[in-house]
Amino acid sequence: MGRSWRDGTGTLVVAEGPAVPLEIAASYRARRRGLLGRDGIGGALLLTPANSVHTLGMRFPIDVAHLDRHLRVLAVVTMRPGRIGLLRPRARHVLEAEAGAMAGWGLRAGARVVLTADPAPGA
Repeated sequence: MGRSWRDGTGTLVVAEGPAVPLEIAASYRARRRGLLGRDGIGGALLLTPANSVHTLGMRFPIDVAHLDRHLRVLAVVTMRPGRIGLLRPRARHVLEAEAGAMAGWGLRAGARVVLTADPAPGA
């Protein structure tokens, strides 16, 4: 499962649920920016590689899901602004979304997600 991700967009699907718009932050710069400076997100943000996040400087609470290398959910937590999350050593990716969104998608510990990246422009 040694997939290499690139910054861009894609789709997230949990079980047989609806397709959720996905932003992919794979570069250092995109991961560092994350959701900072935004008032919300319509869908989810994938930070890869990543095994922890913080909400310092964020404007809204978020759901955070840690994924292993096989895209299985290790844990889902809701974080208020101004918090530092726990390091998850087995995590390889982190999904972020507005607080409450992941429960609506059926995303919980043990679930497996399918992530697809849109083709790069000009590809």
